[in-house]
Amino acid sequence: MREKYAIRRKQALLLIIDSILPRIKLVKALLKTNISDDETSPREKSQVNSKGSSDFCVKNIKQAEFGRREIEIAEQDMSALISLRKRAQGEKPLAGAKVVGCTHITAQTAVLIETLVALGAQCRWTACNIYSTQNEVAAALAESGVSVFAWKGESEDDFWWCIDRCVNMEGWQANMILDDGGDLTHWVYKKYPSVFKKVRGIVEESVTGVHRLYQLSKAGKLCVPAMNVNDSVTKQKFDNLYCCRESILDGLKRTTDVMFGGKQVVVCGYGEVGKGCCSALKALGAIVCVTEIDPICALQACMDGFRVLKLNEVVRQMDMIITCTGNKNVVTREHLDRMKNGCIVCNMGHSNTEIDVASLRTPELTWERVRSQVDHVIWPDGKRVILLAEGRLLNLSCSTVPSFVLSITATTQALALIELYNAPESRYKQDVYLLPKKMDEYVASLHLPNFDAHLTELSDEQAKYMGLNKNGPFKPNYYRYERGFKTPHIDYD
Repeated sequence: MREKYAIRRKQALLLIIDSILPRIKLVKALLKTNISDDETSPREKSQVNSKGSSDFCVKNIKQAEFGRREIEIAEQDMSALISLRKRAQGEKPLAGAKVVGCTHITAQTAVLIETLVALGAQCRWTACNIYSTQNEVAAALAESGVSVFAWKGESEDDFWWCIDRCVNMEGWQANMILDDGGDLTHWVYKKYPSVFKKVRGIVEESVTGVHRLYQLSKAGKLCVPAMNVNDSVTKQKFDNLYCCRESILDGLKRTTDVMFGGKQVVVCGYGEVGKGCCSALKALGAIVCVTEIDPICALQACMDGFRVLKLNEVVRQMDMIITCTGNKNVVTREHLDRMKNGCIVCNMGHSNTEIDVASLRTPELTWERVRSQVDHVIWPDGKRVILLAEGRLLNLSCSTVPSFVLSITATTQALALIELYNAPESRYKQDVYLLPKKMDEYVASLHLPNFDAHLTELSDEQAKYMGLNKNGPFKPNYYRYERGFKTPHIDYD
């Protein structure tokens, strides 16, 4: 009996070793490529994928295998997007579409890009944030034939160079734009006006980018239809709220190892992102207060149990300051000067304009990099302020975000592209539109099977009584699924 037991143990151990060894080899290979190539700018390297193409610029094409594993893991929790890919793959609704995209380049975004390719689109892609790119994922996309120009830690010059390389390709002209933040749209509008005029549609997913689109529209300079995905229900109520509720804690823990219990925290902005951040921090015992310009959002914060104050009233006492407004100069040098030693400052909005980081780059202040994406800014008296990701988006710069929530946003983006690309010319004018309610509901329905959820169906009598179609839409366009109304976009400049 003992001999049989020993043999079984040995067999089980061998099986475990066999399953682990390939992963160990992969990690070793990744470490070797990271060590050997960290110092060389990708712009100075000549790289070719296995198909012989060099139409890309990534950190190291040799990381592609590791990136492919990351994408496969993300696909497991993005079943709705994969379902959309399978349903529409035969029809090729994006055949002929030439999509130029500027988003975070992560495993989850790669699933979206490969879905667009499967639906018939040609794609060229770059990153909307200089810190959020997963190098191995960018390599995997380049290996699969997607023209990607992005790597983690780009300079500002690199950032705009990558955008230009995406747009300026001989013999290839974009007819669709998928943007996150508006930088790509701005670049095409300014540098390539002839291309901009021929674009059939723009899909934008961020507060900042949507604000810029509304400015163009108001000035009469938006000559193509644009879809505001950021204010779609599926983006606002899931990505902005639930994603940030989880990823704010992940980003702060990874960078600072901070304990939240008893910490004094101020969250600037109580929109959907702010709500998610406040909810998560409060649940872990932090003492949270809020700053707001909108009386309705301020009242929501009060009813949720948060004090609403001005930043200059509480800045001296705070252990942590988090911005999520989409505005600029929310935290100024005056605020930073008054912060206490060890205060953590970070941003959960898309743009790096919310914290006045430029004002900290002066001779009297010392910057000390203590770990990746964590800087101690030291004042002459020895006070240290802990700045995360140089004021850029915390969660995607310093951690990761849940694949399931990004599946909701990515499915919404894919449907918006399909809608704009295939719509007759008379359907959309040169303006900014919200995603049709029916599409919002379709995106939500694709994700319900993950929870084994079963929708109740209206009877004919009930549908007639409510004045609804049994198949939806079930809410009017002005219904926003929230406790208050969203304030209109305001030009702060």
